[in-house]
Amino acid sequence: MTHHADPLTVEVTRGDLVESRHLVDAAVAVADGALVAGWGDIARHVYPRSAIKPLQAIPLLATGAAEAYGLGEREIALACASHMGEAIHINTVTRWLEHIECSLADLECGVHAPRNEAAYDALIRSGAACTTAHNNCSGKHTGFLTTARYLKEQTAGYIGADHPVQQRLAALLAELGGEDLDTTERGIDGCGIPVLGMPLNALARAMARMAAPETLDPPRADAVRRIVAAMTAYPEMVRGTGGFDTILMTAGKGRFATKTGAEGVHIAIVPERRIGIAVKVRDGAGRASEVALLALLDDLGLIDNNVRGRLGATAAPEVINAAGRVVGTIRMADGWRG
Repeated sequence: MTHHADPLTVEVTRGDLVESRHLVDAAVAVADGALVAGWGDIARHVYPRSAIKPLQAIPLLATGAAEAYGLGEREIALACASHMGEAIHINTVTRWLEHIECSLADLECGVHAPRNEAAYDALIRSGAACTTAHNNCSGKHTGFLTTARYLKEQTAGYIGADHPVQQRLAALLAELGGEDLDTTERGIDGCGIPVLGMPLNALARAMARMAAPETLDPPRADAVRRIVAAMTAYPEMVRGTGGFDTILMTAGKGRFATKTGAEGVHIAIVPERRIGIAVKVRDGAGRASEVALLALLDDLGLIDNNVRGRLGATAAPEVINAAGRVVGTIRMADGWRG
């Protein structure tokens, strides 16, 4: 493995000055668990947050729940989403809940306003209130409810650490990451479910296993193939208009699936290379995780001129002031490849 002791550095410029620097730990793994590249402290424990939503969707398919309820690729992609509360997300969640004979009241993810500005403005103009469907994790939670319904488990309290839904996810995370997580750190995610501390390199290994589904048992292998296919076919369901993951997966045209998580965590699943990537920004800045992940994909030869052209401004993010003027850039520091 090529391991650089120093973390990656993402610079934010304004005019002639580098105004801020973000330090980023990063790991690249292959399906057999080996690490092929790393920067910084790749053994550090992190909470993977929403970056593991693709993994958390595996039981929805592997148990047979998705097939039993006739879920399509849009619903599967939404189960992996940190969506922005647009109509396509809210309508899909609402119909899906009705289909499994649940309601918005059954979602235990809490309520927050839509992350998409236009959707928020439309909601205010309509006079309607925010609901649990607007929570960016509502698709994931509807997937949890679907699995519980199918397995005839109690739906109330499904976010609890001792509920079978969460027990399955904890076991799956440990198995795919190749690490015993029984005694690692514990917390509560923004949507109320448990979060487990895990080494960053284990997170990369888990994503590498998803990039090489043939290494998994048949139900999980089929689930992973369908999850990656759904995310890349319907990236607008995974995030939404203007979202980094939506733009990147749209440009990639199926070559990779990516998923952001809170506090500067980001992952990539790359089937054609059978690798997984995990990054964590030490200060939690999402703007740096996006730049770092894109640079790693580029270094792997996955951001060719065609993809770069489809990415547009996302390929070279700029700092723009309130008057719409470009005043700086967000970039990798020179010499990051070593």
